[in-house]
Amino acid sequence: MEKQILDYGLVPAGLLLIVGYHIWLLFRILKFPNKTAIALNALCRTCWVHAMMEDVSKNGVLAVQTLRNSIMASTVLASASIMLCSAIAVLMSGHYGDRPFGVVFGDKTALTISIKSFAILFCFLLSFLMNVQSIRYFSLASILISVPINMMPHPHNLSAEYVGSVVNSGSYFWSLGLRIFYFSFPLFLWIFGPIPMFLSCIVLLLMLYSIDVGFESAGLEEVYPRNGEGAV
Repeated sequence: MEKQILDYGLVPAGLLLIVGYHIWLLFRILKFPNKTAIALNALCRTCWVHAMMEDVSKNGVLAVQTLRNSIMASTVLASASIMLCSAIAVLMSGHYGDRPFGVVFGDKTALTISIKSFAILFCFLLSFLMNVQSIRYFSLASILISVPINMMPHPHNLSAEYVGSVVNSGSYFWSLGLRIFYFSFPLFLWIFGPIPMFLSCIVLLLMLYSIDVGFESAGLEEVYPRNGEGAV
């Protein structure tokens, strides 16, 4: 029973830390976008789309090649996710799914081991779906960005803002897929017990914080006012 208490206490605590951080990050994006890397990246992508669509004849190849690189990144991550899903499914279908791996500090019952395996499997499946959506948006953007702005008749004018929103949507799904992929590491360490899982959640939060809000972008304050207008 004492070993089960570790799972009942540390695992929910680690999950709450991850969920709570992303709720706080969403609030910060909406209220203080000038202090987040997500807003900076979205602004840079929108400016890049405007620059590419100003002269499609010169920049069309560069734009498509850049988006193709993004498609390849999403494809690699999606392929890795679905391959790991297959490996976990094979382990769950065999006799390895009913026995603990190595030294486990915590609950070692068959039910807990199954929950751990299903959690990792669901995590990789969700990452795969996010990256598939990212490929969808990047593929659409690679077509739209090659169309001259003045080619479509009014009022169906193709705007750079719309293409920029498509590119940003693809990047958002890629970021979500990557974050879910990151979260698979604490779930994997949960196989060895709740203590490694909880410690890995703390390390993951520190890493994400340094990526998301570990700086202040002074140059964005003129674009994103402090009242939150123009937040992405």
